[in-house]
Amino acid sequence: MTVSFHKYGDYFFPGTGDLTDTGELNGKYYTLNVPLKDGTSDDTFHALFKPIMRRVMEVFQPGAIVMQCGADSLAHDRLGCFNMSLRGHGEAIRFMKEFGVPLLITGGGGYTKHNVARCWTYETAILTDTQVPEQLPRSDYHEYFAPDFSLNVSAHKVMDDSNTKADIERIRREVLEYLRHLQHAPGVQMQEVPPDFRVPRYNYDEEPLEERVGKYAREHVIIRDQEEGMGDGTGVGPGGGGWHDPYE
Repeated sequence: MTVSFHKYGDYFFPGTGDLTDTGELNGKYYTLNVPLKDGTSDDTFHALFKPIMRRVMEVFQPGAIVMQCGADSLAHDRLGCFNMSLRGHGEAIRFMKEFGVPLLITGGGGYTKHNVARCWTYETAILTDTQVPEQLPRSDYHEYFAPDFSLNVSAHKVMDDSNTKADIERIRREVLEYLRHLQHAPGVQMQEVPPDFRVPRYNYDEEPLEERVGKYAREHVIIRDQEEGMGDGTGVGPGGGGWHDPYE
């Protein structure tokens, strides 16, 4: 089971992760995408994260959790578009920790380095039940945390949250509906997969391109020349080059 809460739309990289992307074949509904818009706040995020993840834990009952905690969802990130505070970001870890399931935490994005340091310090403290002071101690990197030299990262006070109440309710309703399709708590134990096992191939040619990939992906796809009869794919012969962008 994979669940992703992420910025989606407006050509935002990588252009995947639509609400309707739920997996294929035997993996159908084992991929859940929760697309969010610019300015996502603590309240918006947890209005979706908590009910969805609570239901995932009830239905799937995982033996372990791998949780990626990228810091680019924090306010003030150089590339991120969300408006979450450090407290709201850490609350996601605190919430998942309370289930008592073995939990592996990894890093992820984050492009304002002093806030990444704040984030992972604070969340390591949550995981280890350690109290840490609000004011940062003196160090060789103290000046990076000016002007307040605080552990906290506050949200923007004037940034609009583009997610409406109707958006939140619709996404929550649809994701919870997807979870209804799953059998309650898989009971098959992990075992070695036979070496000759093959997943049936999906015939993508039967589905229109517009329904298989989003607009972003269609505008950035790379096609081998050989596939279009423009050469042998080696860069030699008619068509030249081995790869080309069909939209150039």
